Amino acid sequence: MTGLDLDALIDDPGTRIVITCGAGGVGKTTTAAALGLRAAERGRKVVVLTIDPARRLAQSLGLTELDNTPRAVADVNAANGGRLDAMMLDMKRTFDDVVLQHATPEKAEQILANPFYQALSSSFAGTQEYMAMEKLGQLHKQAEQTGDWDLIIVDTPPSRSALDFLDAPERLASLLEGRFLRLLLAPARGPFKLMSAGVNMAMSVLNKVLGAQVLTDVQTFVAAFDTLFGGFRQRAEQTVALLREPHTAFLVVAAPQNDALREASYFAERLRAEGMPLAGVVLNRVTNTQAPELSAERSLAAAEKLEEADKSPLTAAVLRLHADKMQQVVGDHKRAERFRRGHRAIRIVEVPALADDVHDLTGLREIGDLLTA
Repeated sequence: MTGLDLDALIDDPGTRIVITCGAGGVGKTTTAAALGLRAAERGRKVVVLTIDPARRLAQSLGLTELDNTPRAVADVNAANGGRLDAMMLDMKRTFDDVVLQHATPEKAEQILANPFYQALSSSFAGTQEYMAMEKLGQLHKQAEQTGDWDLIIVDTPPSRSALDFLDAPERLASLLEGRFLRLLLAPARGPFKLMSAGVNMAMSVLNKVLGAQVLTDVQTFVAAFDTLFGGFRQRAEQTVALLREPHTAFLVVAAPQNDALREASYFAERLRAEGMPLAGVVLNRVTNTQAPELSAERSLAAAEKLEEADKSPLTAAVLRLHADKMQQVVGDHKRAERFRRGHRAIRIVEVPALADDVHDLTGLREIGDLLTA
C-alpha cells in the first residue's frame, strides 16, 4: 500500500467533508487547521469547525476568538481563489438553535428556561459530540444552498474515546426517546392512564430519589420537548448517512504511543464496519534525529568514557541527551512499524515531531508541508 497523498485528497473537488478523529492529545486540531489552510491556499473555499476547548486553533489562525459563527481568517494567500473560515462549536448555543428552529416560540421558551434542559445542553455526556454532528449537518446544508464553502473540515471533540463521536447521536437520541423519560409523561396520556396506581407509586419512589423539584423539572422538560423527540433521531440518521457518502473522508490521527495507536486501530475497524470512508492515518509527532548513525548504545558508551576520564562534562551530557532521544526514536519507529504491519490496507503518512508548538499561520504551513511531503 502506498503512502497517504493528502494534497490529492484536498484538491479533489469530490471531497466535500474531511473529519479528523482520534484519541485526545494527538494533534487533531493542528492537523485540521493545517489542512484547512493548505486547501484554502490551493484554491478551495474551506470552513474549519473545531471543538477544541483549548482554543489553540484560534491562536494559530491569528484570530482573537472563535465562536459558533464562521469567521474569515486573514492573511490567507488567496491567489488561487480560495478562502478560509473558522469556527468553534458552542455546544449550548447549537442546542438552543435546534430548539428555536424546530419548536414553536412558546414551547421553545419553556424548554430554554427549564433547569433540566440547561443541565442537559451544557454538560450531559455525549452532548458535545452530538452537537458537533448537528453543526456539521447545518454547515453542509448551508454550503449546498449558498455555495459559501466547497470543503468542510471537522476537528472532532477531545473525548476519552474517539468512538464517542460516532456513538453520540444514537446515545442522545436514545436518551431523549427512552422509556424512562416516556414514563414521566405516562400519568397524563396513553394506556398508562389505566395503570395510574402503579405509575403513581413509581413517581413516588422517583420523588424520594430525585427530589420533588428535580422530578418536576424533568417532567416539564419532557412535556415541552415531546414534539422534538423524533426530529433528533431523524437528523442523527441523516448525518450518519452523510458520513457514509463518498464525498466524506475520515482521517484518523494518532501519535506513536501504544494507547493512541490502539485507539486508532479501534476507530479504523469501526469505520470499516460502519461502511464509512477512511482516507488514511496521520501518524503524528514521530521522533526523528539528525544523527541516526550514532546509536543510543554507542552514545552512552562514549559518555561513560568521558565521565570516567573526568573530561568534557558538557559533551558527556549532550551524548546522554542524544542517547535518550535515540531510544525514543527507536521506540516510535518500532511502534509505527508494528501498526503498519497490522494495517497493510490503510494508507499512512508520518509527521515528525517539531521542537516548538504551532502558534501561527507560518507554523500551520510547515505542518501542511510535512503532512504532504
